[in-house]
Amino acid sequence: QVQLTESGGGSVQAGGSLRLSCAPSGRSYCMGWFRQAPGKEREGVATIAHNSWGGVTQHYVDSVKGRFTVSRDNSINTMYLEMNNLKPEDTGTYYCATVIRADCSRPSALRLASVETWGQGTQVTVSS
Repeated sequence: QVQLTESGGGSVQAGGSLRLSCAPSGRSYCMGWFRQAPGKEREGVATIAHNSWGGVTQHYVDSVKGRFTVSRDNSINTMYLEMNNLKPEDTGTYYCATVIRADCSRPSALRLASVETWGQGTQVTVSS
């Protein structure tokens, strides 16, 4: 089973930026970021897959579109989440995950049921 190691969390003021990194122990076609705010259910944030024909498939939850960017550097097998214009409502624990390959081409990749493996999580705190 793939093991996932996140890094890059921290505390910032609203409007600031953070970059999260996730280094899996093995290769995975589809990966994503999920988060859980205090007192709320965990939700999908973004997923990414590099297709065999060179394209990239990405999905984002509406609340982060235009502010967050998910990317992968396959040369070092690392996934990133670039978070800009952070808001207090972005506060939470962010989890790296591998996602079921069959779900990756659809927005359903953001569902919790599509996750195969979870990382341990990294905390992001945005103050107003």
